[in-house]
Amino acid sequence: MATADQVKALIKSHAAGDDERFYAVALQLAAREARNGHANYARDLKELIDASRSRVSPPSPTPVAAPRGDLASLLTAEYPDERLCDIVLDEEVLAELKRVLKEQRQRDQLRATGFAPLRRLLLLGPPGTGKTMTARVLAGELHLPLFTVRLEGLITKFMGETAAKLRIVFDAVAQTPGVYLFDEVDALAGSRTQGNDVGEIRRVLNSFLQFMEQDYSDSIVAAASNLPEHLDRALFRRFDVTLHYPMPTGVIANQVIRNRLASLCLTGVNWQLVATASNGLSHAEVTSASERAAKDAILTGASEITTDLLVGALKKGSKAIIPTVK
Repeated sequence: MATADQVKALIKSHAAGDDERFYAVALQLAAREARNGHANYARDLKELIDASRSRVSPPSPTPVAAPRGDLASLLTAEYPDERLCDIVLDEEVLAELKRVLKEQRQRDQLRATGFAPLRRLLLLGPPGTGKTMTARVLAGELHLPLFTVRLEGLITKFMGETAAKLRIVFDAVAQTPGVYLFDEVDALAGSRTQGNDVGEIRRVLNSFLQFMEQDYSDSIVAAASNLPEHLDRALFRRFDVTLHYPMPTGVIANQVIRNRLASLCLTGVNWQLVATASNGLSHAEVTSASERAAKDAILTGASEITTDLLVGALKKGSKAIIPTVK
């Protein structure tokens, strides 16, 4: 059944003549019923909504690639072309990612039997370990736009405005299917137990949690954080899957290099030495180092990538890492 907030939203949108908002909430109701196992009721609601919308002249569509109005300052949009073969991940993370893709591709079959596909992902791990790339792969594999939430446009010194802007973002989540990435989500969902917390910040977090709870759209919502220990524990319950991204092993690092330099000759590389040199580097740092080695080879006229070039580039990358201040 509809929640009190959804009933209020239906009445307010109808009174304001906001058809798109009205239908978005109604579709959320249908999705909720399907999720609760009421497949026939959900189908009837969907048919009523579709029939009603067909009798109303649709508004001029906003190009997905260029959000307008308030959304222009809150979202950036693109159509990634990355695929699973472009990403190298820990086996457990890769298996979960494949599961999400499988359920999304068969979501109609799941919903017909009262189940909802996995669509809310919490991505946790150090910088450069593949969290943003995961969102790009999801969008590319499912042929969806990737919308990245711009925190600089979302978070203001007036917390009430931030909550209002969050509603605009989640309205877009309901109305325009896509992959929506909240990067550095700890800025929105920091722990309420921190000593420097204030009431307004808590209200923003509560609004974010509420919007997540009420979202029954077809969009994929991904939230990424480098600081999982700073996240409020209630946030974890709002997500279907939590993916933990470790730093790459030597084997993973070598595969990252092979993928990036697939068009070049690597036959003489001592991969054991390369794996050792990559220790402590993230996926992004390994990729950057492999690109440096490739450019060095090209600029010097070398016919292949050597072990010395790769190890030297990886060591430079290791020296560039800023040490942790204790």
